[in-house]
Amino acid sequence: MRSLRLHHEYSAPADAGGHGAAEAARALRRAARRIGGSLHTFRAALDPHWADQLRGELAWLTGILAREHAYANRLARLVDALHLLSGPALPAARGARAAGEAAGADAQGRAALGVGAARAAALLERRLTLARTRSHSAALQALGSSRFHAIADAVALLASEVPAPSGHAGRAAAASLLEPAELAEQRLLTAVAALPPDDTGPYNEAQDAAWHQARLLLRLHRYAHEVVLGGADPGLTAPGHALDLHRDAVEAAGAAAAAARTPRIAPATAYALGVLHADQRHGVESARAAFRETWPYATALAAP
Repeated sequence: MRSLRLHHEYSAPADAGGHGAAEAARALRRAARRIGGSLHTFRAALDPHWADQLRGELAWLTGILAREHAYANRLARLVDALHLLSGPALPAARGARAAGEAAGADAQGRAALGVGAARAAALLERRLTLARTRSHSAALQALGSSRFHAIADAVALLASEVPAPSGHAGRAAAASLLEPAELAEQRLLTAVAALPPDDTGPYNEAQDAAWHQARLLLRLHRYAHEVVLGGADPGLTAPGHALDLHRDAVEAAGAAAAAARTPRIAPATAYALGVLHADQRHGVESARAAFRETWPYATALAAP
C-alpha cells in the first residue's frame, strides 16, 4: 500500500524523469509477488477458493508490472555485451581451439563482428524499446483499471480479514504454517536434486525450464522461511542471485535469437547477433556453475 501511494505521488508531473514512479512500481511488484507466493505456500491455512482467486489476480498484476522493467534491463544487457564483444577484448570461443589457433581467428572475428555490432545494437534497440513502450502503456492502463483497484481493496483488508478454512480455528497457528513451509522446502530440494547435469554441450536450452522452476521454488521457500522463522535465510542469497542471473541470461539469449530471425537483415548483423547469442548462453552456463558452487544443500526449517 505504501508503494501504491508512492506511485501516485511520483506519477505527478514533478517527477519528469519517471525514476521515482519506476522504483515505486518495482516495489509494488515485489510486494504483490511476495503476497502471492505466501498465498500459494500457505493455501491450506486459508480459504482455498479465496486464496486462489487473489493469487491469480496478483500474478496478473506482477506480470504486467514486470515487463517494462525486464525489457529495459534486457536491452541494456545486450547492448553492453555487444560493445564488449566487438572491442579489442573479444574473447576466444569457449574450449574449441588451442590458444595459438585462436589468435588469428579472433582477429578476423573482431573485424567481422565490428561491422555488424552497431547494426545489431540498433535492431535490438528498436525491437526492445517498442516492446518496453507497449508494456509501459499496458502497466499504466492496468494501474488505472477497476481490476487493479479491486486487488488493492482486497490487499488492504488482509491484515484484519483473512478468510480461514472451516475447522481451522482449533489448530495452532505455528503448526498450521510450519507444515506447508516444510513442504515448500522439500519441493525446492527435490527440484535442485533433479537439475540436469551440464554435460550436454553449450546450447542446452531444453534444460532452461528445470532451472526456472528451481528459481521459482527457491523464492517460495525463501518467503516461507521468513514467515515461519521471522527472517531471511542468508544461505540462499548467493544461490538466488545466481538463478536470477540465469533467468536474465536465458531471456537475453532468446531476444538475440529472435532478432537474428528478422527477415532480410544483413549477414554481418546476423553474425553479430549469433555471437551475442552464444555469449549470453555462456552467461547461462556461468550462472549454473555459480549456483552449484553456492548451493548450501541444507536449509532445514525448524519450529520457532
